[in-house]
Amino acid sequence: GVTHFTIYNHMFMPVCYGNPETEYLRLIEKVAMWDVAVQRQVEIRGPDAERLVRYLTPRDLKDCAIGKGKYVPLCDHQGRLVNDPVMLRLAEDWFWLSIADSDVLLWVRAIAAEGGFDVSVQEPDVSPLAIQGPRAEDVARNLLGDWVCKLKYFGFQETELNDIPLVVARSGWSKQGGFELYLRDGAKGTALWDRVKEAGVPFGIGPG
Repeated sequence: GVTHFTIYNHMFMPVCYGNPETEYLRLIEKVAMWDVAVQRQVEIRGPDAERLVRYLTPRDLKDCAIGKGKYVPLCDHQGRLVNDPVMLRLAEDWFWLSIADSDVLLWVRAIAAEGGFDVSVQEPDVSPLAIQGPRAEDVARNLLGDWVCKLKYFGFQETELNDIPLVVARSGWSKQGGFELYLRDGAKGTALWDRVKEAGVPFGIGPG
C-alpha cells in the first residue's frame, strides 16, 4: 500500500502509506513496522577489523563486547561527519556498520587500503525491518518469544524465525523504542514482513 518513496543509499525507501497522520499516531500510541532495508550494512572482517573500526570513529570502543551495538559517528581526516551508523559487533573480528545515506562502503574500503589494514570490507545480504512504538515489545515477544524482553538497549542476538535468519536488536530511530530485525536472506523479505504483520495484529500494527 505504499504511496510515496524517496531515494536512500541508491534504493527506493517507502516513506508514506497514504495517511501520514494515522502512521504518526500508530507510532506514538501503538506500534509501526518500517521497511528500512535501505539501511545497508558495511561488513568489516579480518585480523585488523577492530583496529580499523576504532580508527574510523572518535568514540571509544575498547569495551564494546560481542553482541553489543554502539552509535558511532564516522569522521573524515578533518573531523567532519561522514555518516552516523550503528555499529554491531558480531565477533572479535567481525563488525557491521548499519549506515545512513552515503557511500560508506567505498569510503571504508579506501581507508582500509590507504592504511594497510588486514580486513575485507563488503556489503552483506542484510536488510533491516524495524518494529517501533509503545507496543513494539509486545509484538517482538509474540513473534520471537520472551527472550527478546531481556535484550538490553543496543544489545542484539542472532536467531532464526521459521528458517528466516535474523539478527534481532533492541534499537531503532524513534523515541518510543523498539527492535530492528536484520534479515540475512533477501529472498525471505516478504515472508518476514508477513510474519511481523501477523504477530502485530492484536496490537494495532501497521506500516509507516
